[in-house]
Amino acid sequence: MANILGISCYYHDAAACLVKNGVVVAAAEEERFTRKKHDSDFPISAINFCLDFAHLISKDLDYVVFYEKPFLKLERLFLTIFQTYPQSFDYFHKTVTTWFIQKLWIKSHIIEKLGVKEDKILFLPHHLSHAASAFLPSGFKQAAILTNDGVGEWTSSVYGTGSPDRIQLVKEMNFPHSVGLLYATITAFLGFEVNEGEYKVMGMAGFGKPNYKKEIYKLFHLFDDGSIQLNLKYFDFPHSTDKMFSPLVPKILGQPRTPGSPFFTLKSGYPIYYKDQPLNKKLAKENQVYADIAASLQEITEEIILTQARHLHQETKLTRLCLAGGVGLNGVANGRIVKETPFKTLFVQPAAGDSGGAMGSALYVSRFIAKEKKSFTLTNSYLGPKFSDQEIVKALNSNHLLYKKFARKELTDFVVKKLIGGQVVGWFQDRLEWGPRALGNRSILANPRKKDMKDNINVKIKFREPFRPFAPVVIASKAHVYFDLPNVTKSQPAKFMTIVCNVRKNKQKEIPAVTHVDGTGRLQVIDRKVNPRYFDVVKRFGDKTGTYVLLNTSFNLKGEPIVNSPSDAISTFTRSGIDVLVLGNYLVEKGKIR
Repeated sequence: MANILGISCYYHDAAACLVKNGVVVAAAEEERFTRKKHDSDFPISAINFCLDFAHLISKDLDYVVFYEKPFLKLERLFLTIFQTYPQSFDYFHKTVTTWFIQKLWIKSHIIEKLGVKEDKILFLPHHLSHAASAFLPSGFKQAAILTNDGVGEWTSSVYGTGSPDRIQLVKEMNFPHSVGLLYATITAFLGFEVNEGEYKVMGMAGFGKPNYKKEIYKLFHLFDDGSIQLNLKYFDFPHSTDKMFSPLVPKILGQPRTPGSPFFTLKSGYPIYYKDQPLNKKLAKENQVYADIAASLQEITEEIILTQARHLHQETKLTRLCLAGGVGLNGVANGRIVKETPFKTLFVQPAAGDSGGAMGSALYVSRFIAKEKKSFTLTNSYLGPKFSDQEIVKALNSNHLLYKKFARKELTDFVVKKLIGGQVVGWFQDRLEWGPRALGNRSILANPRKKDMKDNINVKIKFREPFRPFAPVVIASKAHVYFDLPNVTKSQPAKFMTIVCNVRKNKQKEIPAVTHVDGTGRLQVIDRKVNPRYFDVVKRFGDKTGTYVLLNTSFNLKGEPIVNSPSDAISTFTRSGIDVLVLGNYLVEKGKIR
């Protein structure tokens, strides 16, 4: 009967996870509390939430485990600096300052912040934490494991297997050779922020054709086992903190895209975001090049991951695959794994990036060190804070909002009526989601049948790039009607919105707001047992319109984390074009104030 706290921090997406008696009872990212996007600081707010939720104090913890080994990472940094000197001169000063002020003293920070004894603090290798986060909550007795990210200590990719008595990592790829860093480098070339803009590249890819694959393949070599070797003359990241690619890359791909510049192509048309300006065909054609580069990168990444998956199956003969690491959130690649490899079942850890390492490390210690025998399967991602009616009413009153309390059925009917009428609803219920996807508790909902809804939400509510798509949520019994995905109702990635598949051609005109330009959607399949309130809204909308799908996007504005508290939701509501806000059973309409 052990209480295990897992922590990840000091790189990006700091988080905490509490495992009690072998079961994950609470998990959250620090950014949701501090309101600082991708907050990497010590996750004291997330830790306090986990402990409070479980009615524990730090002295009740049997182990505190950190998701990687800092000294191994420092070894990699120093060896890389020495090998690339003098190019790494500036990198040395910036890195050493950060490490010796903060990152090297993690054990001391844990003791200071939590007051636990030194012998209770453990450290787990980064990719073992990823692997454990993928396998241990999957519910599988045996499975192959694949992890891909930028880099941990030295490792950037791992092949492994999981069984009831151990996780075995059988092969790894090491820095600087990395699928994640390859993707990040082209993300930077396309004018987006690394560790933030990769989703944008995936969205941009839908507007392009893979006409630059030959050029991008010059940057690396792909081996038969799915490992890659970067041609380091094209990459500056090993010796620079602010430059990913070398001056040789523009000689192959042309001039990099200017960050923040408008993106539209002749194919996309001129979005309403730029409605007061005439269509600039020259700029549209320039953007088409960047869209084609994005499409080429995306297809190459899929080819690498498919090669890895096929090799892993050949080596293990297993039919179940668990994915983690930031690259595991590449939904298009995940869709192709399901369709084009021998793996029959796929599990993707919903917080697949570094935040998920907090869960993986805690589960690993619980299973293999504390020897907890109770099995745990992650059936939903609702692991964060929840708020009482009293807290909701207090926030509403503090903001001088006129609100109405509804009975549950009446609330569903009223919300569906607003959605049918084209209004956008901020939907705030129960516990906050774990991971980067809003799955019906901190969501913005809208009518997918309206073609202009995508542009309206991008411009008036999310304040983000107009080319980015929105996700469809569909009730399980109707999923096969709208989406082309094998065993769609049983697909775990579809439940966690970590997979992209084709929208059936005969349905694309019915749900244009959630059908990307390439005919795909990153779907969420919802079952009433998992989230009855959310399910009832989608189903009632379908009963009224014949379309059992809604548009679902995360409840946040551009550059901000997903909302956590009622106050966060009210702030986002009042600063955006959201028409209706629902907090539990309470509803507020825009413009109706005291």
